[in-house]
Amino acid sequence: MLSPLRLSLGLCLGLATFTLAAQSKPGVDPANLDSTVKPCEDFYAYANGGWLKSHSLPADKARFGAFEEVSERNRAILKQILEETSAKTVWSKGSVQQKVGDFYASGMDEAAIEKRGLAPLKPTLATIEGLKDARQLPALLAKLHAQGLPGGFGFFVRQDAKASTQYLGYLNQGGTGLPDRDYYLKDDARSKDIRAKYEQHIARMFQLAGDAPGLAAVRAKVVLELETRMAQAQWTRVEQRNPQKLYNKRTMDQLAGEAPGFDWKAYFQARGVKQADLNLSQPSYFQAFGKLAAEVPATQWRTYLRWHALNATASLLPKAFGEEAFAFHGKVLSGTPEREPRAKRIEAATDSTLGEALGQLYVKVAFPPEAKAKVLEMVENLRVALRERITNLDWMGADTKQQAIKKLNAFGVKIGYPDKWKTYAFDVKRDDYFGNVRRASAFRIQENLKKLGKSIDRTEWSMTPPTVNAYYSPTMNEIVFPAGILQPPFFDPRADDAVNYGSLGFVIGHEMTHGFDDAGSQFDAEGNLKNWWTEADKKAYESRTDLVVKQYEAYEPIKGEHVNGKLTLGENIADIGGLKIAFAAYQNSLKGKATPGPIDGFTGPQRFFLGAAAVWRNHIREAALSLRLKTDPHSPGRERVNGPLSNLPEFYEAFTCADGQPMKRDAKVRPAIW
Repeated sequence: MLSPLRLSLGLCLGLATFTLAAQSKPGVDPANLDSTVKPCEDFYAYANGGWLKSHSLPADKARFGAFEEVSERNRAILKQILEETSAKTVWSKGSVQQKVGDFYASGMDEAAIEKRGLAPLKPTLATIEGLKDARQLPALLAKLHAQGLPGGFGFFVRQDAKASTQYLGYLNQGGTGLPDRDYYLKDDARSKDIRAKYEQHIARMFQLAGDAPGLAAVRAKVVLELETRMAQAQWTRVEQRNPQKLYNKRTMDQLAGEAPGFDWKAYFQARGVKQADLNLSQPSYFQAFGKLAAEVPATQWRTYLRWHALNATASLLPKAFGEEAFAFHGKVLSGTPEREPRAKRIEAATDSTLGEALGQLYVKVAFPPEAKAKVLEMVENLRVALRERITNLDWMGADTKQQAIKKLNAFGVKIGYPDKWKTYAFDVKRDDYFGNVRRASAFRIQENLKKLGKSIDRTEWSMTPPTVNAYYSPTMNEIVFPAGILQPPFFDPRADDAVNYGSLGFVIGHEMTHGFDDAGSQFDAEGNLKNWWTEADKKAYESRTDLVVKQYEAYEPIKGEHVNGKLTLGENIADIGGLKIAFAAYQNSLKGKATPGPIDGFTGPQRFFLGAAAVWRNHIREAALSLRLKTDPHSPGRERVNGPLSNLPEFYEAFTCADGQPMKRDAKVRPAIW
């Protein structure tokens, strides 16, 4: 689930592919276009139709687009690094190379994993079986959570949303195995089918762990019933988009009185957390969870926790467990027929577990200093463009403008990789993949808990350097662009500026606009959840965001399934505003000179919009698209192109769109915000 305190470009991101044309700079590849489609009728199809026809969806992918193309390029670099590093055993103990190489080697040693079987998980399963009374549940959950194993709810430490120089402990709803509460609660045919297959999947996993078929079926039913009760109490994703509603500070005594039935003090004592204020993200969920803790017998809790231990570690166990997990999560939920090769899965696990160690090796190969300098220049150009936009807004008053510009000026910027690399103070053994992952998880959790009472670390990153993505953090008030996204052909310091501003500029503008979307705009320049709007300006803003909701809710990517305009509102605002800001920055970069070109037969503005459209092209399986429509705060690829562009006069002018054409929306319904 995407945290409201970190707004990312999203895994729907795709990156533009360009070729070296006859000119000295990369331009638009005409083969990626579909000239049979008129640009003012369906720009997504016009800009990407050729690519969509010439590329197919690989059997091991739920989605494949330009994002995955660049990700695959990065993976090729990482594969070479990992294979070369893991082939050697001469690295000094504790070095970056030793940890990365031995971790990868341990994950690739399938024979050793098969030989160990379920043995690595048995101590945890024995601990769970030791639960004889539900009153012991707090201590047991504390022990499991400390190891990174899920159950019931989550607890973690992050910035206090209303005191951004301090850390605060956050309690979040959780405890369910399906992607969203609606999967448990809706009665449509697809939801019922998924629930039935989920129950069968749980039973098969229990059988793999040694249960007889009959007992496994009974236990699977217990799990589904308990998770359904949790889902009934959970907040919807739309409800969780409001940061004010998610901020509910409590003392431990208040929590104990508000959510009785679960011994919260015993839980936190077992976690090593002393008396401290906490944030109860979804108060009503914890009230319901307290009742569950008191009502559900120990036998059912044991079954439920045993399932979640198996589910969380399936990829670390023998092949049969991983294949069964993929059969449900990959095939049923996403419609993906084949699992990724093991090397790719272990590469991803290495990045997830030792991301900044692996990142040190990656950036030496893939991110030269000149690329960083060019990106920083673009960021500042977009900052200037957004400042100009805010200054000239006709719907915002002077006082609010002053605060908005103050916030913009305070934006922190992180490019490529951290200035201070994270260290990983846990043992990595060449022959213990299960242990490596579990030790890493326990280390991360303990590292997180140690933040309580300490000063905020503003050097910390939430994404690893090879990641093909970006994010804005409202509490840090910063925009972050890992080296993985700053790669050719998506970004090339040698490329035509129209191409770079259309693709990477769009990304930068998107993240900047998150600081002023419906959620991000509730945080001030210091990252505090604090209103800085006049009442009149807030109403004017909301009247415009209402237009965004209505526009996107009209889109129907799958027959009978519409875009959720409220769930995707923040990302849609960021797309519309980010594209407009990027175009203004591109024009400013010309410094009054004529647009270079045409190149490949397109003017500068046309190349800009073609580059922006190529970012979101993709093939996606219907099951995966259906899943995203329910859970993803980002709109699908087609809507991320046609939605923003159909609101921009700059686009109409570039492609001479006339009134009444689909890509030129009526001025009365266009959400002119930033």
